[in-house]
Amino acid sequence: MNGAPPKAGRREWLGLAVLVLPVLLVSITVTVLYFAVPFLSVDLRPSGTELLWIVDIYAFLLAGLLIAMGSLGDRIGRRKLLLWGAAAFGLTSAAAAYAPSAELLIVARALQGAAAATLMPPTLALIRNMFHDPAQRRTAVALWAASFAGGSVLGPIVGGWLLEQAWWGVVFLMNVPIMLLLLALGPLLLPEYRDPRPGRFDLWSAVMSLAAVLPVVYGIKQLAGGGAVLEVAGAMALGLLFGLGFVRRQRRLASPMLDLSLFRDRGFGVSLLTDTLAIFALVGVFYFVSQYLQMVLGLRPFVAGLLTLPAAGMALVGALVGAALVSRFRPGPTIAAGMLVACAGFVALAQVGPGSGDAILITGLALLGGGIGVVQALASDLVVAVAPPERAGSASAVLEAATELGGALGVAVLGSMGLAVYRSAFVAPEGLAPEVARVAGETLGGAAGVAVDLPRHLADAVLGSARAAFTEGMQLSAVVAAGMLGVAALLTAVTLRRLEVGVVSGEDGGRVHP
Repeated sequence: MNGAPPKAGRREWLGLAVLVLPVLLVSITVTVLYFAVPFLSVDLRPSGTELLWIVDIYAFLLAGLLIAMGSLGDRIGRRKLLLWGAAAFGLTSAAAAYAPSAELLIVARALQGAAAATLMPPTLALIRNMFHDPAQRRTAVALWAASFAGGSVLGPIVGGWLLEQAWWGVVFLMNVPIMLLLLALGPLLLPEYRDPRPGRFDLWSAVMSLAAVLPVVYGIKQLAGGGAVLEVAGAMALGLLFGLGFVRRQRRLASPMLDLSLFRDRGFGVSLLTDTLAIFALVGVFYFVSQYLQMVLGLRPFVAGLLTLPAAGMALVGALVGAALVSRFRPGPTIAAGMLVACAGFVALAQVGPGSGDAILITGLALLGGGIGVVQALASDLVVAVAPPERAGSASAVLEAATELGGALGVAVLGSMGLAVYRSAFVAPEGLAPEVARVAGETLGGAAGVAVDLPRHLADAVLGSARAAFTEGMQLSAVVAAGMLGVAALLTAVTLRRLEVGVVSGEDGGRVHP
């Protein structure tokens, strides 16, 4: 039919496989370090503050630079930025693996986070440029979204297995061969694309976007860690102040780093919100599930990771099923249906306890993964579909920045709620010294730590009370996540009920073949 968009061929699908590699790795890298912390702590002996920076600085720089890097890719070329980022990510990963001190590991992790920010926006934006047929594009985005969600779940499995085979540096070193593969195949299989009228890259906008995101992420992290109210509020206020300045500057610029007109499109704004809420719920509850499997059920990290595989597998299934369904049904109700499936998964997880057995846990994780897979795939596709081709990198960066903030908020908000439940539900057994009871009543990890030095009967009583209290906190977080996604499903079905599928903005100009 005349005017029909061209179909993608073998080269585009092979190129998609190349684009999935950095997404999978960046997602895995976020969670895999948690399992390496005990091992690197023995070797490098970081202070408590240094250990926090080793864990957090990667996410800070990744979230803070996404918008700037998305805009940069639109201007200099998305493939070029992706390949530069791959080289930088490989080098910084090797530096982190062989860091001889905590200070140098913090520096390497910061540079690794900055490099990761150059990898994420080009991958989704290039999919927008490579797949012109709406049905094929939705399938491609579904695979991208499934790899993003699956990487977070696979992190514990990969990390648990690697740490049983080698030293802690291997969790960083595994990135190097994958990045070399990307550098070898990228120029052969990926097209180049840049904005044909890019305008000037505004350095002040880049600085202001970083200054807006970093304090917010820091404040969220402090909230999750029980930081002082004034410190959290001050960080949030500072980030908001810079964010308002960033928005005002974008309105005045002829070639803004972030096209604010994108937010006028209901499909863009609502899809961004639904994806953020889905990741908020997923990461917030998985924060409890990972600890529950290891510290309540007493499973090894690798075995605990294997039990989360249903979530990863069903995320892929859900993404592909959602992409298929939306060709017959409108995207709003389809996304809402995915949220309700995830909601059912959270309801199942709210029933999980030490005596509930594995069936409820696995069912809950499978429903959760499948539902989130539908939401991420379709919301991500709508975000890039409504953006003009020359702004796809910026739109992708906004989506990924919102996803990072959603995950951080999930841990902070749901984690704080669960911690409050733990502290109120923990009952110290008779005969326990007050100072020991205070430590055990703070966290499940604290209870496990003090139990080592207690007589057997007291240790069993402390751990029994701590595990029961922690499980109550996990159940509450699952109930809150279920309720939130239920309300979000209703709002999505209503606000996007008339949105049609298959129409994208603009013509795909500016494509440059290798």
